[in-house]
Amino acid sequence: MEIKEEQDRFVLFNDEDQEIGEMTWSNAGDHMMIIDHTFVDPEYRGQKLAEKLVEKGVEKARREEKKIIPLCPFAKKEFDTKPEYEDVLRK
Repeated sequence: MEIKEEQDRFVLFNDEDQEIGEMTWSNAGDHMMIIDHTFVDPEYRGQKLAEKLVEKGVEKARREEKKIIPLCPFAKKEFDTKPEYEDVLRK
């Protein structure tokens, strides 16, 4: 499994280099990103892959000194249950 960053999304690939998931965001100005969609192919669910996609978004926000608005229900759940993401959460 590999996650690659493309324009405004992180893409999850399986070992055969097929796209099996993504997390997308929109930039809201220079200091904010809105996570609006997280998806993992049903065949690959239950492996914490969607969590890894959101984690990549958090790492990007930290690197770029941005705050995140998690509009996607899955991303919102991640932010609600992981206090370690509070530093990048826009309140």
